[in-house]
Amino acid sequence: MTMTPAPLHLLPKLGALIGERLITDLTGGEIEHVYAATGVPTNRVPLAGPAEVALAARAARDALPAWKAMSTDVRRRLLLRVAELIRKEADVLATLTTVDSGVPKLAALAGAMWGADFMEYNAGWVDRIGGEVRPTSQGKHVHAYTKDEPYGVIGAITPFNAPVIATCMVLGPVLAAGNTIVVKPSSLAPYAVLRLGQLFLEAGFPPGVVNILSGTAHAGEGLVRSPDVDKMFFEGSTKSARFVLVAAAESGPKPVALELGGKSPAIIFDDANLEAAVASVVGGGFSLGGQGCVLGTRLLVQASVYDEFIERAAKLTKAVVVGDPFSETTMMGPIVNSMACERILGVMSHAAASGQGRIIAGGGRFGGDLAGGYFIEPTVFADVDNASPLAREEIFGPVLSVMRFETEDEAVRLANDSPYGLGAYVHSQNVSRVHRMAESLEAGLVFINGMPSGGPSPGLPFGGVKHSGSGRLGGIEAIREFTRTKTVSLFI
Repeated sequence: MTMTPAPLHLLPKLGALIGERLITDLTGGEIEHVYAATGVPTNRVPLAGPAEVALAARAARDALPAWKAMSTDVRRRLLLRVAELIRKEADVLATLTTVDSGVPKLAALAGAMWGADFMEYNAGWVDRIGGEVRPTSQGKHVHAYTKDEPYGVIGAITPFNAPVIATCMVLGPVLAAGNTIVVKPSSLAPYAVLRLGQLFLEAGFPPGVVNILSGTAHAGEGLVRSPDVDKMFFEGSTKSARFVLVAAAESGPKPVALELGGKSPAIIFDDANLEAAVASVVGGGFSLGGQGCVLGTRLLVQASVYDEFIERAAKLTKAVVVGDPFSETTMMGPIVNSMACERILGVMSHAAASGQGRIIAGGGRFGGDLAGGYFIEPTVFADVDNASPLAREEIFGPVLSVMRFETEDEAVRLANDSPYGLGAYVHSQNVSRVHRMAESLEAGLVFINGMPSGGPSPGLPFGGVKHSGSGRLGGIEAIREFTRTKTVSLFI
């Protein structure tokens, strides 16, 4: 297999997009970006320091009054225009995403198109955000009403694994609600989000409404603590979220919305369409190389079909096509970087050595033509103890854990016995059962007999409970996430 090198000629010049300027001489130092499929560096990434963080937050603050006061017709047209540009530039954004983090290009292309969908959907909310009249008695005649108003400046920290769609899911409701924003994408994925930010300027957005900062956790902390930031949105690990919450509390306190990790259970009952269930959990669990927060990586299988399930799952896992992210036949690409690759291999090795489960597929790192990149074999552990680290900790890699259950009550108990609560998957043909499960599962998202093939729906709320966060993106819930209510009482 010949690995396609990173197309260096397509990569944008890196820097911080602040107002209408791309500032390349940044004060936070540099790191080296490496293309995950080859292990070959692509560029030195300049990092924002405190000066650039302050400059970006101030640019967003200065742009806020005019953006908030802008005609809803103009604001809606701008959102529709940027959606159009995202679709037009989808191939470029997909290529940059693949270089960013090794996501197969077909998946990255879908992510860009879904991002456009989110912008388009939220454009429809621009003139539907208002408030309502409330009947009340305050000792005299009163005309009382509420107003939904933007928070002001939003700071957003977004992840590496799906940079375009993850960023658009935030940008859409933030901008529709009349806020301005500073986005700090992961320093592991500097290219696609920078180009996305430039599209907003090309669409005609006023400078300062959308600002993009490259930077590490130091820049993220500076953004959280900035006095010009009114609310934070953080998408990432639960561990990192704790630092964000501390910084927000110490510098405000200011509100924080969180979209965090998961260890989502996929529950397969004995009346499920087993072939479809296996295809769903294997195809979904290994998408993005397992580097997805909502993926079903903890598989609970009813005892009567357990042996058949693991036989089918092992066979299908071994058929997953791993390789060149630019190939249309590739189903799974590399892990984002060397550090993550070694961490995941260490987790797998320790789990096998300590008897946490039995490896029935995968278990190692690819060699041969894939040896230069960070490719890990899709791996399935059977007979996993739900109390083990393998079943309880988010691995963020291509590792599935399978365990058996006997009854519906046991399935619910095992599924909910987790600190996380982002997604849950149920496979059964019993309509009454799936509704009972949906009611009983402690998760923000429950998928029955499959997972969405068209990506996250702009009209449905996305978010978790417990250690998986508290924020919501999608639907009117996202608009509410980035607006605050004012009460007005007019005594007459």
